[in-house]
Amino acid sequence: MVELLAAGSLLIALGLAFWLLLDSDDDNGGGGLMEPTLVPIPVRRSDR
Repeated sequence: MVELLAAGSLLIALGLAFWLLLDSDDDNGGGGLMEPTLVPIPVRRSDR
């Protein structure tokens, strides 16, 4: 019974790792988390 649970857990872990590597949101398609993009924010300056 322990061997069955260990084999099932290993298969689930490998499947999850493969799915996370395959399903990528970033631009280069290399896996991992999506990197944030920097957006310029207009700043009002008051020269007094």
